[in-house]
Amino acid sequence: MRSSALDEILQRLQQAQTELEQELDRLLDEKRQQFQYHLKRRRVVFEKSMRRWQKQFRTNAWAYLRDAPLPFILSSPLIYGMVIPLALLDLTITVYQQVCFRIYRIPLVKRSDHLIIDRHHLAYLNVIEKFNCIYCGYANGLLSYAREISARTEQYWCPIKHARRKADEHPRYPKFFDYGDAEAYGEGLQDLRRNWDDGQTLERSQGLP
Repeated sequence: MRSSALDEILQRLQQAQTELEQELDRLLDEKRQQFQYHLKRRRVVFEKSMRRWQKQFRTNAWAYLRDAPLPFILSSPLIYGMVIPLALLDLTITVYQQVCFRIYRIPLVKRSDHLIIDRHHLAYLNVIEKFNCIYCGYANGLLSYAREISARTEQYWCPIKHARRKADEHPRYPKFFDYGDAEAYGEGLQDLRRNWDDGQTLERSQGLP
């Protein structure tokens, strides 16, 4: 059976997470005012004076390459070559959730919530740095997107905690059933398969009638 003390701690953590997100939103609004930018149709728009100020700190692309250590340059094909498996992951996991999540009636993960590519709008970055930031934003956003799809799959099919603690648990893991608790698993599996608590209904997230 689930521990009431653990449930209480999880509730406090959820409340603290909500308060943290509210505070982070407030701080982000302050930063937008400080650095004079706003979002227009998901695009970052800076005030002209701020862009002029940023450009003072930009390093010339040729100087950036000239000063780069040789091992950095030689290792670049390994870094950029990773775009091939990343793109393949992007394609396959998107197709997977579009097909399977609709069958299992799991709310779809919004790709745009995880893949945020906006650092190339910064005027103090040269063209190489902008490209690198696009690449890093895509790679890390994609892995976050894939992790959430995997987490929802795990919640649906095998929401059981491991016998040992694992590093960096995904946010859905704490509500899984304890290892060995057959009664809780048998009684609560169907409820957990409907409990996504992500603020979205199935109809809105999937566009179902």
